[in-house]
Amino acid sequence: MEASGAENNVKSMILSAWHNVKYSWVLRTKTYFKRNSPVFLLGKCYHFKFEESESSPNGSDSESVTDEDAFGSVEDFRKDFISRIWLTYREEFSTLEGSTLTTDCGWGCTLRTGQMLLAQGLLVHFIGRDWLWPKALDLYRPEAEFWLQNSARKLAPIEASYDGTSHHGTTKSSSKSQSAKENEDQNQTAFYHRKIISWFSDHPSADFGIHQLIKLGKNLGKAAGDWYGPAVVSHLLRKAKEESTEPELQEISIYVAQDCTIYRDDVYDQKNNSDCDKSVLILVPVRLGGERTNAEYFDFVKGILSLEYCVGIIGGRPKQSYYFVGFQDDSLIYMDPHYCQSFVDVSIKDFPLESFHCPSPKKMPFKKMDPSCTIGFYCKNAKDFEKVVDELTKVLKSSSKQNYPLFTFVSGHAQDFDFVCTPVYEQDDLFTEEEKNRLKGFNTEEFVLL
Repeated sequence: MEASGAENNVKSMILSAWHNVKYSWVLRTKTYFKRNSPVFLLGKCYHFKFEESESSPNGSDSESVTDEDAFGSVEDFRKDFISRIWLTYREEFSTLEGSTLTTDCGWGCTLRTGQMLLAQGLLVHFIGRDWLWPKALDLYRPEAEFWLQNSARKLAPIEASYDGTSHHGTTKSSSKSQSAKENEDQNQTAFYHRKIISWFSDHPSADFGIHQLIKLGKNLGKAAGDWYGPAVVSHLLRKAKEESTEPELQEISIYVAQDCTIYRDDVYDQKNNSDCDKSVLILVPVRLGGERTNAEYFDFVKGILSLEYCVGIIGGRPKQSYYFVGFQDDSLIYMDPHYCQSFVDVSIKDFPLESFHCPSPKKMPFKKMDPSCTIGFYCKNAKDFEKVVDELTKVLKSSSKQNYPLFTFVSGHAQDFDFVCTPVYEQDDLFTEEEKNRLKGFNTEEFVLL
């Protein structure tokens, strides 16, 4: 038995080394963007406008830069992208239940992309979509530059700093109370930034850590080292949230659509099953074609990633999962989990944050996208949910193939349509037999093709 464990550890080390050689381009290679096409990132639009030379031939400014011109520049996009939480393969963590594995390298990519989507939902919930990590540009690496090859020069940063201070001088009228409020807000966002990352720690006690997801997957016949599809990961995240006893996580719930249908009353039941109007993260597993993604669904994916309520897509290319966060023209922008990093002990005060933020985005043509994916939306309250329903309905109608949408909203409960709702489960049996049978079918992602 010891020999077998040692053999597996050696195998894991070799696999980690191989994947870092294979995927080291994640941090090294350049990604180029077109300067005349808008770039969308989780509902925000950026314009990489080309700047003319600094001055005209006669020495005067050829064109003044207005606030409108400045908004959405490359610097803004870089800060926004780097501020998203990046969760990758890790190694040297404690042994996963039922195995001798101390790394998820080579098989845990979909679990990681699911974690990233949930992390974004929690960032929006606790800090807000507009939050930017003050040290985002400190992580920026010149070798990971993303520019047009024929670009005349780099655009200058729009703001000198995001640390809450001004480099243009302060006025005496600035009140101490306002400064104290700003410091309090910064401290609170910094606290939640670290708190959210800690919930995804590679430790058995972490609410959404890989140890917890593997433990829950065991009830579906899955084990450490198996490959997990987007639909299965969606349900594991839902179960992990239901299992969590973290007080701050009780104000948000996760709803997973059933058979490409979102039952509105089931969503409201989740939102209103306590004294407060809970926020809800809606996960919708879909399939965008047969063996390959149908090109007719490209506009649908674009429409989804353009919505302010979207928290991304768990997807990828065949057998390789990515976290899709945006697009430019016919290319998807994503965060790649295929980079093996060392375990970080988040119990240490001021643990390093750098490895949880990606220095550069990557792009992939739509046509290479695997058809199996899960779409995520965040709703702060009931009013947000109604807006999501309205906006998604418009996107679905405008991109429906032969008037048959990828998913639908239906009034009522699933049980009203002879579907079995998720029942109350015992602690020693987290999934019912019906859930297990349904989710085992998802392992091959062979649900309804539209």
